[in-house]
Amino acid sequence: MSRPRTRTLAVDRDAPDPAVLAEAAAVVRRGGLVAFATETVYGLGADATNPDAVRAIFTAKGRPSDNPLIVHVADEAMARRHAAAWPDHAARLAELWPGPLTLVLPKAASISALVTAGLSTVGLRVPAPAVARGLIAAADRPLAAPSANRSEHVSPTTAEHVLADLDGRIDLVLDSGPTDVGIESTVIDVCEQVPRLLRPGPVSVEQLGARLGRTIEAAPSHGPARSPGLRPRHYAPRAPTVRVHAPSELVPLAVGPDDVVIVIGEHRPAPRVPARLVALPTPQLAARSLYATLRACDAQHATRILVVMPPDEPAWHAVRDRLQRATTPA
Repeated sequence: MSRPRTRTLAVDRDAPDPAVLAEAAAVVRRGGLVAFATETVYGLGADATNPDAVRAIFTAKGRPSDNPLIVHVADEAMARRHAAAWPDHAARLAELWPGPLTLVLPKAASISALVTAGLSTVGLRVPAPAVARGLIAAADRPLAAPSANRSEHVSPTTAEHVLADLDGRIDLVLDSGPTDVGIESTVIDVCEQVPRLLRPGPVSVEQLGARLGRTIEAAPSHGPARSPGLRPRHYAPRAPTVRVHAPSELVPLAVGPDDVVIVIGEHRPAPRVPARLVALPTPQLAARSLYATLRACDAQHATRILVVMPPDEPAWHAVRDRLQRATTPA
C-alpha cells in the first residue's frame, strides 16, 4: 500500500503567515515531521524533547542512530535552556546568531538522548530565516533538524528536493523557495577551554578566531562523532562521482557525452571534453549551487559526474569538505 503524499504549504521566508506557522507548529507538537528552510539547507524538524518524534526522523531518513542531530532554537535564551552549561566561548560566539553556526555544548536533560546518539553534548544553533525561527517559536519546542533528505544523499536546497527524497515519509513541507547559503552550518565544540572545529562551513575559522581572540583548533579524528556530516560518505549523488585536481587529469578518464564535468574554482584553461560542463568559479556560488547541481546531474541521468576540485585555500575549505565526502578519487 502506497504512503499518502506529503502536504506542502507555501510560506514567505522573511514574512511568514502566522496561520501557516501555527498549522506547522501543531504538527510538531503532536510528534510529526515538518521540513522547513534554513539559510543553509532544508531541515527535517521534530520536537527534540520527544523521543518518538526524534525516532521518526531516523526512520524517515534511513539514518543510522549513532549519527547525532543538530537542534535548532529560536534565540539564545532558548539555547541556554537546553544546554547544561554556557561557557564564555559560547556567549561570545552566540553573538553571531542568527546564522549558520552550530555550537556543541553540554546537553541539558530536556533534549532526548536519541538526538545526541547518547552523547553528553548537543549541537545548538539559531537559524536566520524568519520562517525557521517563527516555526520554532510557534511550536515552543527545540527542533532536532538534520537535512531533509535520505541518509547520505545530496542535501536539499529546495522544497522539490525534499519531496524527491521524502514524499510520503513526512507530514509537511514549508516551501520558502531556494536557500541562500546552500551548505550546512559550521560546527564548533565549545565544551572545553580549547574550542575545536568539528565541521567547516559558511562561518570561517578566521571569523571564529577573531571573535574569540584565539586560534581554533581541529578536532581529533578518533572517538564518537560529536557532529553530523563527519562520515566518509555523505552529500553524495546517485551517479558515480569522482574528483580530480586539475582539468588535465580528465584526459585519461575517457570523458563522454553522457558525463557531466563540474569545474569548481577558477581553472585555466577550461577543460575541452565532449561532456556537459558546469562552472562554479567562486566560493559563494559553489556553496549555493553545489547540491542543486549534483541533483540536476542525477535528474539528467548522467553516467558519471567528474568534479575538478577547487584550490586548498581557506575560502574553499567548506566546499572541499563536502566534495571530499561526496566523491571518490579518480
